[in-house]
Amino acid sequence: MLRAVVATAAGAVLLTGCQFDVYGLPLPGGTDVGDNPITVTADFRDVLDLVPKSTVKVDDVSVGEVTDVDLVEGHAQVTMKLRNNVDLPDNAVAEIRQTSLLGEKFVSLSPPTDAAATGELGDGDTIGLEDTGRNPEVEEVLGALSLVLNGGGVAQLKTIAAELNKALGGREDAARSVLTQISDFMGQLDENKQDIVNAIDSLNNLAVSARNQQGSIDAALDELPSALTSLDQQRGDLVKMLGALNRLGGVGVRVINASKDATIESLRQLNPVLTELANSGDAFVKSFNVFLTYPFVDDVVGRDPQVARNLHMGDYTNLSVELDIDLSGGASGTALPTVLPSDLDPTVVLDRVTRCIQSGDINSRPCQKLLSSVKGLAKLRDACLKKKNEKTVVCRIVNQIPGLPDSGLPTALPSLPDLTGILGLGRAGVGPTASAHGPTLGQLSRLFDPALVHLLVPGMVTR
Repeated sequence: MLRAVVATAAGAVLLTGCQFDVYGLPLPGGTDVGDNPITVTADFRDVLDLVPKSTVKVDDVSVGEVTDVDLVEGHAQVTMKLRNNVDLPDNAVAEIRQTSLLGEKFVSLSPPTDAAATGELGDGDTIGLEDTGRNPEVEEVLGALSLVLNGGGVAQLKTIAAELNKALGGREDAARSVLTQISDFMGQLDENKQDIVNAIDSLNNLAVSARNQQGSIDAALDELPSALTSLDQQRGDLVKMLGALNRLGGVGVRVINASKDATIESLRQLNPVLTELANSGDAFVKSFNVFLTYPFVDDVVGRDPQVARNLHMGDYTNLSVELDIDLSGGASGTALPTVLPSDLDPTVVLDRVTRCIQSGDINSRPCQKLLSSVKGLAKLRDACLKKKNEKTVVCRIVNQIPGLPDSGLPTALPSLPDLTGILGLGRAGVGPTASAHGPTLGQLSRLFDPALVHLLVPGMVTR
């Protein structure tokens, strides 16, 4: 007996020192996991009474067993050994199920039903809490059923039915109409649900905007009492103003009615004027450039300062002159005299042309001598047509004079009339000129329209 007690005590001490676990003992039967099993862990919020050595199944076929159940960070962690030929995805789900109403618990593994299968379940993988769960227990089902039957509404079903029969008795048509209207109303709500959602979103945006402007709204509300007080103090003036506005409206109506025909006629007569203004387009606007500087447009004056310095008061732009000269001098036949005056000698004329161009002043003496005769004017024009002279001041002015004679005139000419008055030369200019004065207002009135002359040139010529 003493030896038995000592052996028992020694065995207990030995087993305590080795942390003996009954689940670690080899048991007969169980699931065959093969020679090279894989280890998989699964996290559960509740494992009920699941214990090691419980079966692990796939499609109700045993493929492994539970080796350990531990508490990790407030939840249960179940370690399982599975056969290495188990065909499951990496995102498999695990559930704790029961073989029968009073049967044992087991872990069921399956592919996910709400997502696509990815990867392959392998050794060391872990199934997270979001992919695990359990079936309700029989005790939970019976407890819920007991609550319904004893303390729930089942006992009142008869009372509810009896009261409904009393309420609807003889009012079936009205009840049916109400249900029909409710059905139509719900249908309309369903058809307009997007508009309702948009309205709610808009209301939310309005609320957010009002919340962002809360400071301004509070300031406005703070100022509102003083504003209302000011309006109340000026109430008499406002009423008087509204009364005067009412009387003004009545007068305006009478005036409009009295002038209706005249207004319509004025608008009718104004229609062609506005139509022509519209048809003129940009031309009407561009004409103001000439209106402000008439008779000198910007193209002649503003774009070339040298030309502007040599313009003379009384000159006109866009002036066309037709000059009809009788070169026969009253002689019979077509023969012209062959003796030239000294001023028309070719060498003299060419010398004056050169000196006139070099002078840069159209009123210089050489230029005056040339412009006093058709032959000299023609030679000057021929010289100005050359490339080297066309940009000189004198040639720019000569080239702007319309109606000049072409080159190639006869060499023998009789005495010619003075052209200075016709060509607008020798008139008083802005700066010093060679002549004492230009044409008078009376002379211009005889050559052009007197009304136009008296309108445009007063103060621009010497009387």
